Amino acid sequence: MRLTPPELAQSALEAAPDAMLIVDAEGMIRFANRQVFAFFGYTREEILGVPVETLIPQRFRQRHLAHRGDYMTHMRVRPMGQNLELYGLRRDASEFPVEISLSPVADNDPPLIVVAIRDASERQRVQRELIAARSVAEEARESADRANQSKSRFLATASHDLRQPLQALALLNGTLRRTVNDPLLTEALAQQEQAIGAMSRLLNALLDISKLESGSVRPEITDFSVARIFQEMRREFASLAARKGLTLEVDATDACIRSDASLVEQVLRNLLSNAIKYTRTGTVALVCPLADESIVRLEVRDSGIGISADQIPLIYDEFYQVGVAANMTRDGYGLGLAIVKRIVALLGLKIEVHSQPGQGSTFALLLPSAGRVAPAPRTSEEGSAIAPAVVRSGRPCILLVEDDPSVRDATRMLLKLEGFEVTAASSLEEALEALAAHRHFDLLMTDYHLGPTQTGVEVITAMRERLGAHFKAVLVTGDTSPAIRSIASDPNLRVTSKPIRAEALLRLVRELLRSDAPQTIPRGG
Repeated sequence: MRLTPPELAQSALEAAPDAMLIVDAEGMIRFANRQVFAFFGYTREEILGVPVETLIPQRFRQRHLAHRGDYMTHMRVRPMGQNLELYGLRRDASEFPVEISLSPVADNDPPLIVVAIRDASERQRVQRELIAARSVAEEARESADRANQSKSRFLATASHDLRQPLQALALLNGTLRRTVNDPLLTEALAQQEQAIGAMSRLLNALLDISKLESGSVRPEITDFSVARIFQEMRREFASLAARKGLTLEVDATDACIRSDASLVEQVLRNLLSNAIKYTRTGTVALVCPLADESIVRLEVRDSGIGISADQIPLIYDEFYQVGVAANMTRDGYGLGLAIVKRIVALLGLKIEVHSQPGQGSTFALLLPSAGRVAPAPRTSEEGSAIAPAVVRSGRPCILLVEDDPSVRDATRMLLKLEGFEVTAASSLEEALEALAAHRHFDLLMTDYHLGPTQTGVEVITAMRERLGAHFKAVLVTGDTSPAIRSIASDPNLRVTSKPIRAEALLRLVRELLRSDAPQTIPRGG
């Protein structure tokens, strides 16, 4: 059966998914489709011929009469009550949110208005849920931020406070080893030194893991030369390899890479430490076999015990060690490669492992090239940067600023035993008083955190304002936050982490007291 145009129009209105009304100029309902009856609960007989205000809550009716009169004067297609919350009134007196659109019937006299009504209950429910979800997400984000801030504060405190007693122990051990001659005591102190070193390495590893897990490590991307890092690795690991009877080979390279220098150093440091630990005889090598305009490849190769194919997927797990059962005596803690994995992920790098049992391993780190080359620093045959070996005559005078009494006393004893003249202070104010009472100082050694507000950087700045911009200083810190890494370096400043062994600290002081000494930044241990 073919519908006539009027029948087709009425059928379309009846089938519309929204409630549809036709209202005359006096506001009387002349037509209502079946959705009106479903929404409002009226029958057709009850709704036709009644004022449209019947479907509006009582509190809105007076205002609606005024709006209806205005609309009849300026009829156009538009939503009703834009930016307002509108409600419909059911026959049972319950209310529900609605969205209403108005449209005049063209060329009709008297005028008629088509009113489309949509139940907004579901939309408002979804909006409420979204608002609630956003609120929950915001609370979760704020809670996570607070947790991260708490973690950062804890890590900063742990880095400083846990390292302080280890620093005192390491320096006291170094002092005692210089004063005793009894073979039994010497052996006991050597064992103590090994225990302190093990504690230091474990603490450093656990704090490194915690910082990486908490997200408190923020990469600082710069361009830097591979040669500078290689030189530092040679200086740090040459004696360790020699003590095991191993040959340490370090490439000469002019490659330059773009990444975070400190974190790349940490990756290579952990890889070299592992290579030396798992190599009984032969060679450990740090090489740069590839450096082009896009990729620089750094490799740590060893002739050690190797890794079987089934173990390679496990080597980055915490506390996992190749060939070591859980109940066996462990050499180390199996955290080095776990740290490497996290740093590589943080920097967006790639690491490859090639190994065969009994033939050694190669760990390759692939980094973005800086697109240029940097001249490699000249080195002596021993691999350390060339520097004059002339130390100032007389007893060098050192100003020591440290707020922890145990660390201050241990450091002072060690330095005095080595023949230095030492003046100790616990704050910037005491350091300035010492400067006023003393004729001169050759070197400043200061802790980074001095009480709740002062830092060693402030002490260095104050001393250089009075003694000249080239006054030499050692900054010793248990803090490894980005604030430390952002300290501007210069040839007359050394930054080193606690705990640092007595020998390493004394070597650093002697190097710095040499005229025009090159900059080195040793890591504690």
